[in-house]
Amino acid sequence: MLSKPLANKLMKGVIALELLGVLGAYSLFHTMNTSQEFRSTMNRRFPSVLEVYYKSNEWAGVYGIRERDHEAWSSRQD
Repeated sequence: MLSKPLANKLMKGVIALELLGVLGAYSLFHTMNTSQEFRSTMNRRFPSVLEVYYKSNEWAGVYGIRERDHEAWSSRQD
């Protein structure tokens, strides 16, 4: 069984890791939400992450981001 001081340190570490994860996820979402160029990079490198971004916005009732991105990206390739 763990001693109380060790258990407290482990719990603080777990909470700190969770907080870092939440802040990292928020930072990623904010950057994708404000930069179409970053979304283009995410499309090339991590398309599944970008898909989660699109789906979460659509679930929240925000539509049209995917369509605007595809339209902008296809016009750049022409």
